[in-house]
Amino acid sequence: MVARLQTNPEKIGVAIVGTGFGQKVHIPGLQAHPQTEVVAVYHRDINKAKAIAQSHGIPNACDTIADIVKLPQVKAVTIATPPFLHYEMAKTVLQAGKHLLLEKPTALNVTEAKELYQLAQTNGAIATVDFEFRFVPGWLKFSQLLSADYVGNKRLIRIDWLGSSRADASRPWNWYSSQDKGGGALGSLGSHAFDYIYWLFGPVRRLNAHLTTAIPTRLDPASGENKPVNTDDTCVLSLELADGTPCQLTISAVVHAPRTHWVEVYGDRGTLVLGSENQKDYIHGFRVWGSQPGKALTEIEIPSELMFSENHADGRISAFIRVVDRWVQGIYSQQQIVPSLREGVYSQLLMDLSHESHKTASWVNVPSLESLIGK
Repeated sequence: MVARLQTNPEKIGVAIVGTGFGQKVHIPGLQAHPQTEVVAVYHRDINKAKAIAQSHGIPNACDTIADIVKLPQVKAVTIATPPFLHYEMAKTVLQAGKHLLLEKPTALNVTEAKELYQLAQTNGAIATVDFEFRFVPGWLKFSQLLSADYVGNKRLIRIDWLGSSRADASRPWNWYSSQDKGGGALGSLGSHAFDYIYWLFGPVRRLNAHLTTAIPTRLDPASGENKPVNTDDTCVLSLELADGTPCQLTISAVVHAPRTHWVEVYGDRGTLVLGSENQKDYIHGFRVWGSQPGKALTEIEIPSELMFSENHADGRISAFIRVVDRWVQGIYSQQQIVPSLREGVYSQLLMDLSHESHKTASWVNVPSLESLIGK
């Protein structure tokens, strides 16, 4: 069940770092939340920072993270920049003892992610990653049904996450096209999928990954020339969960598919399906179906207490506000929350091992999270 926080008289001052997704989701989400106040915004161009601050009624604008964390009214920071900037920015925030909400993927590799997790622990910062599927109504109902043993012993899991955001070959080259900058469908979508697999089904024992690039070059606006794309836009993975369940995961950002995001779980007692056909909003539109052996799939109602209290036109804002709820709860109570950077480390680990598996064309074993960072 999802409950809103008890109102606390003192709002938490939050700074926004990253003004693309930050302007679309973070600023409106934090301004809509009753317990947070957006008090500063960062952009590397101070004039742009000031313009964004003025347009959103934000009192402070900065062009360095060091200046952001020096502001006494900044108690917490959200980071929504491209992945290659996450580590240094988040490190500065955590070293200053500020609370952190970080977009996924956590960093460029698991070593960076582990260091951020340890910094948060050392400095008493409440840090979370925007793994918003944990807070979406249909996903919450799906989780409840799995926990209630609706499917029994799991025999097969199939996940398809298919979209067309990169299908247009004329879309220009940017950081998403560079592996060094953390681009690619595995980082963008796989980071989410690895987290919700861990949340819903538990840890992974081993995996095998095959990554491909359908559009090998894109026009670079800076040079006016075609530039190589060295990131994946389609990922086909086989996972063996710790309990032995096989899981197929297919991700693509370059296909026009009628079923955009589908999770199917088959067990000895029943079948559960979670899916959305919404092409324009990857949060709204999820429905849940279930069946027992020999019976037809029947849609399962999502109870009102799991629904968003307010449906923003952009579903990402509705889910983000729930992530903020959990984060704020941790800040007020000074208790670590889930998801935290701990879950971010695990998602990053599975991404790193997927790249290793692809390069070696082999299965790779997955160490336990506890062996990486302790309990």
